[in-house]
Amino acid sequence: MTIPQQIADTIVDPKAYAEGKPVDDAFSFLRKEMPLAQATPEGYDPFWVVTKHADILEVERQNDLFHNGDRAATLVPKDVDQKVREMMGGSPHLVRSLVQMDNPDHMAYRRITQGAFLPQNLRKLEDRIREIARGFIDRMAAKGDTCDFARDVAFLYPLHVIMEVLGVPEVDEPRMLKLTQELFGSADPELNRLGAEVKDPAAGLAAVAETVGEFITYFNEMTEDRRRKPREDLASLIANATIDGQPLDHFAAMSYYIIAATAGHDTTSNTTAGGLWAIAERPDQFKRLKADPSLIPSFLEETIRWVTPVKHFMRTATADAEVHGQKIAKGDWMMLCYPSGNRDEDVFADPFDFKIDRSPNKHVAFGYGAHVCLGQHLGRMEMRVLWEELLPRLESVELNGTPKLMQANFVCGPKSVPIRFKMH
Repeated sequence: MTIPQQIADTIVDPKAYAEGKPVDDAFSFLRKEMPLAQATPEGYDPFWVVTKHADILEVERQNDLFHNGDRAATLVPKDVDQKVREMMGGSPHLVRSLVQMDNPDHMAYRRITQGAFLPQNLRKLEDRIREIARGFIDRMAAKGDTCDFARDVAFLYPLHVIMEVLGVPEVDEPRMLKLTQELFGSADPELNRLGAEVKDPAAGLAAVAETVGEFITYFNEMTEDRRRKPREDLASLIANATIDGQPLDHFAAMSYYIIAATAGHDTTSNTTAGGLWAIAERPDQFKRLKADPSLIPSFLEETIRWVTPVKHFMRTATADAEVHGQKIAKGDWMMLCYPSGNRDEDVFADPFDFKIDRSPNKHVAFGYGAHVCLGQHLGRMEMRVLWEELLPRLESVELNGTPKLMQANFVCGPKSVPIRFKMH
């Protein structure tokens, strides 16, 4: 079964994600008519499109059967894949982080920082995170009655938290934000390194490689510093970690920093911005949430489902398999479509309604199984603390213009959420 060309082209098109509705409509069609079928968009190798919640979980729980690292772990066109392999000595990966690893490497590298991200160890950070949240809310209040919530608060608050955890000085935060947006927004002319529409894939890839290179230069210096003078931070953990008695492979260590410094805030930023956008459009839900703070945890999970900042990951079959009655051949590439899983009518009643009291809410936004998001507990804590501090002070909020979504098919969310508000 081959997906109609228009649908296949839509689900890989960064502009379609920036519009939102075309992608929602495409996935709705696929869930109903072709829940697991092959797509052959122009310029890409064929891949299976996994759109149902249950099928995403089935693939994610079988890590030996469906690998992350055998091919690109995110969707890339054929010519870009070829150029990456030329640049990287045959490897399909510009970076090799936990996302691009399979066992035994994945578990060994994950263990390095896993303890730092456990809920019991994060609790000691909560007071400091609350202090940071209050500072950003004060800055928002100082703007008067309008601001761009995405740019003025949602981008900067999680960035500050993760940079403090990582050990990056505050003066370098704008640089880290810029590099993150260049990496994840490489198809967005407002955010990418070229500052223009990417018409030539080779130029686009070269720009991303430059961004990765700048990250590596930065974290090389940090590694040397933390080996000389270790501190109580994540950078020291990575710089001084060993596997089987040996220091980390340099490329994997640099990749570790990059994933912490990018995914460690960008996904939380997207979700936070999307959460405020949702309640700014729904005054009744905003009032309910203000009146009953016990709804914050369910509101938070609903914002994560609603935004689903990570749009996909790719997996490669290591042997012949069967999913949803379809025969998957060894070497086949599979696209796990998280926004589709999080709108699956078989799991979520009225999936296109935003419900602050949705329960249960078994979204797949953090992934599942061995590759479940390492920073999920920190992200949840940051968002919970922000809403606990912001909602009591926020008298009213409404949109003050049209929000805009980022152009990207991998990680994306709102890039602008203009609001008008009143604060206590």
